[in-house]
This record gives sequence, structure tokens and C-alpha cells, in this order.
Amino acid sequence: MTLHQTLPDDLRAALSAGVEAGFDRQIALTREMVGHASQRGQEAGVQALLFAELEGRGLDMARVPPNRQALAAHPGAGKWSDAHSTVPVVIGTHQPREETGRSLILQGHVDVVPTGPEALWSSPPYAAEIRDGRIYGRGAGDMKSGLACAIAALDALRACGWQPAARVHLASVVEEESTGNGAMMMHLAGYRADAALIPEPTGESLVRANTGVIWFRVEFSGIPCHVSRMGEGENAIDAAIRTIEAMRGLERIWNDRRHEHPLFAGLAKPVNLNVGRIEGGEWASSVPATAAVDFRISLLPGWSAAQCAAEIERHLRDFAEADPYLSQNPPRLVWNGFMAEGYALEEGSAAETVLSRAHAATTGQSLPSHVMPAYLDARVNVLYEQIPALNYGPVAGVLHGIDEWVEIASLRRVTLAIALFIAEWCGLEPAEALRTG
Repeated sequence: MTLHQTLPDDLRAALSAGVEAGFDRQIALTREMVGHASQRGQEAGVQALLFAELEGRGLDMARVPPNRQALAAHPGAGKWSDAHSTVPVVIGTHQPREETGRSLILQGHVDVVPTGPEALWSSPPYAAEIRDGRIYGRGAGDMKSGLACAIAALDALRACGWQPAARVHLASVVEEESTGNGAMMMHLAGYRADAALIPEPTGESLVRANTGVIWFRVEFSGIPCHVSRMGEGENAIDAAIRTIEAMRGLERIWNDRRHEHPLFAGLAKPVNLNVGRIEGGEWASSVPATAAVDFRISLLPGWSAAQCAAEIERHLRDFAEADPYLSQNPPRLVWNGFMAEGYALEEGSAAETVLSRAHAATTGQSLPSHVMPAYLDARVNVLYEQIPALNYGPVAGVLHGIDEWVEIASLRRVTLAIALFIAEWCGLEPAEALRTG
């Protein structure tokens, strides 16, 4: 096969058969990955599993632990706290005999968000139960199944006697749900390629743009006393409630600016402020002395995270100065996670063209695209490496919610599309025997 030409039909048929032959193994790996309760800081087990899986496929293996000093020096890194994960990124690199094709990063994250009340789930959240053509479980959709698709795509190529004729970095990262620092560490460690493909659960559609995200925490102190004399105290929870409503004002201001980015101008509310966690108080009959609120807010592509953070700080300060109690007892603002800018993917890149052909060959339809008002690790590749980063993955649902799922039939299609993409983007050479020992 000549590099960069449209793939012949017989290769597509062979790869389809290769995907099918390995599909039971792929589903078993997906379910095993879901079975690891890899919430933030607890990803070591699933990373060990993936290290062994990739090493067994003959890839050159590396572990990249977080470098706190290097992250602090980069403007795109999230703000570190002791709550964040120190589990290393796992990277397996395929090296061709001769580099004749275009290199590629295949990347996915294995950290998952908390399950919420497990009693609400139809089956245990880490059981990876299969029913009605879906795998259910926390991380099944977001995004362990997508990472398994990337691994299985390389397996399908090898089953046909081929391997990429270019360097491929297959990475399993952490901290995608908190800071983006896992993908950032891969960047800081010097891993580069001509394009990236990240199989997030996009519904077999290409993400054209995504918002940036900032996390922040606001802490309040009150004046405790017995509720019978509460007029002599100050309620920290009441202060938090007043502040939440004030911060909704900033959300409205930012949404009124949505016309600044044409891809988001048509959305009614692309900027979302989420009150993700609230705590406070000591006793039902005591005026609370403390309270704290964790916020998440999005920002449009092109907006500076540093400038948006300054605007958050200014908005909070202006409100506090006008509040009779908070003007004398100002709340404490803490940056405790994402400080990430959004990105827009340039249309018509060579990588997008190749993915479009792969998707059409798999589904018989043209490649759709959409914008996503959420964080994606692809921003590291687009903003700091200036390469096309394609977020394209399976159909999934109830992400971050109860009974999260991924569609099994979609996993077949996405795996084949990724295999076809690799074949055309990277080119192919005859596969080497697996290295062992």
C-alpha cells in the first residue's frame, strides 16, 4: 500500500475481520478496566493493568510521574493541591523499523468521577454489567472503553500482519477530571507527534471546539453562637448562599458574551457555573462558624484563563465589599484545579480528512462534528503543540451520572475507524514478531 492514498477495500475488510476476531478480548479488557475504581488518586491499579497490557504487545514502556515544579511553571497546568493524583502517566511507544509515515498520539484517561449514591445504580458501578447491548459502569463511557478501542485498533492491524510505519505513542493519563495535568505531563516530558486522536465518548462525531474550565473554592468564616441569640452571630452558610447567587451574576455576564466565538454563539448557555460541592456548619443549633463552596465555570475558546481568573477574583471582591458582613470578613478564594483554556480545531486539516474517510468507510456516512461546552485533554495538543487533536469516540450516555453506559455496537465501529485512520495516517509496514522477555 502506498502511504497517504485511500485504503483499498480488501484492507478495510481484513481490518473489520481483525476487529471482530479480537472483540471479545477488547470487551473483556474494557470490563476489567471499569472494574478498577480509579477515582482521583486511586488510578495505580488500572495503570498497572495497562502497563502490562501494552508491554505485552511489545511497546517501549515509560511511566511519567507528575513534576510539581514543572507544572507550576506552565500557564496551562491546573493548580495543584494535595488532593490531586500523583499516579504516573503510562505511555507505550511503537517504533517502526523505518519512519515513513506520520506520527500519532493515541491518548485516553482512566481517572473517573465519584459514583454518587451507589444505591441508585441498577447494578454496582464497578461491576461493568452488560445488558441491552451496553456496558454499564463508572468510566465505561468516560472513557475507558475508548482507550480500549485504541489498543484494539492496533491489535487489529497486527492481526492482519501490519503495524504503523510511524511512531505511535499510546498513553493512559490521569487527572483529566480535575486539572488536565496528566496530559500536560506527557507534553512536558517531550512526547510529540504530527497529530493526536483521543477517543472520548463523542457519539462517533468529531469535537470541533470545547470550552476551557476553571475550578475555584471560596471559604467563609462566621461568628458562632447559640441559635437563641443568632442575631449576635454571623452565619457562614448564609454568607456562602449569598455568594453563590452573586457568582451567578458573573455566569450571566459571560454568557452574554457568547457571540465572541462563532461556534458557541448559537448556544443558549455555553458558559456554565456549577456549584459542585458545599460544606459547612458544626451543629444544627449553632450558628455555623465555617463554610466552603467548590465552583466550576467554563470559558470560551480564545478567552485567557488568567484574565478570567482575575475577573472571578474581581467579581467576588466587589460583591464582598458591598456585603455588610463580608466587607469586614472577606472570603478566601482558592484555585484548586483546572486553569485551562478552550480550543477550536482548525477545519480541513489532513488529519481530519483522513478521519472523515475512516468514518465514512466504517459507517457509510459523512463525519459529523459538534462543539462541547466541557473540558477535553486535546486542548494541550492544540494550544501548546499546534497539532490537530481529534476527539472522536463511541456512543455513550449518562456520563458523570447514575448508570453510565457505553454502546457495544459503537465500540466495534469506533475501533475499526481508528484502525483505518492509523493505517492511512501512519502508513503501514509488515508487522514484527512480538518481543517477549
